[in-house]
Formats: sequence, structure tokens, C-alpha cells
Amino acid sequence: MNIAIQSHGLVLTESLRAYVHRRLQTALGWALTRRLAVLLSDINGPRGGRDKRCKIQIHLDHGKTIVIEDTEEDVYAAIDLAAGRADRALARQLSRGRKFTHDKARTLSPADEASEVDDQP
Repeated sequence: MNIAIQSHGLVLTESLRAYVHRRLQTALGWALTRRLAVLLSDINGPRGGRDKRCKIQIHLDHGKTIVIEDTEEDVYAAIDLAAGRADRALARQLSRGRKFTHDKARTLSPADEASEVDDQP
């Protein structure tokens, strides 16, 4: 799993980077997703408040992208909640996959056609 992590307004320490990798591997490792993009940002800057944002983009095959965003006071809480929501959203998206049946068109023999005509009232 390729995880690209960017940070705006936050110091991206090695421990924070490892936490993001560990949390997303735990939450999304089952799906074998290839590319994830994580954006960690501090919306208000030094003013404080509920302003730590974690935005996760999951790039699926065929050009589909799932985007999950969560804002909390603590960046670790935002990562946890966004990872949980990403897990559920990815499971929901993959379960919606179309199931095509590739049955060949049934061709009726002349005897079968005659029996169908006889069966009708």
C-alpha cells in the first residue's frame, strides 16, 4: 500500500508519520488498495480550537476516488475517526460492485419451441 502523507500548518514528525501508516494499514489493509493520499492540516493555525483536519483520499481502480475528511481538536483523534470512516466507506463501495452474469443466450431447439407453444393456454 502506497501512502502519500502531506502536512499543512503541522509539523510532520516521524512518530506522526508512523502512526498514520500503522492506523491506515490496520483499517484498510484488507482491501489491498494501491494508493492512498493523506493530508493533515491545521485550519486555524496558532489560534487553536477544533481545527486539526485529516483528509484521506483512496484511489480505486477505474478512476474512482473515495474522499473522507474529519476535523477534531487532536490530530490523532482526527486520524482515528477518518480511518474508521474510510474503512466503512471502502467496504460499502466495494460491496456495490456490479455482478454481471455472462450466461449465453438460450437458444431453443424446434422441439422446445413447439412444447412452449403447447404449454400456453
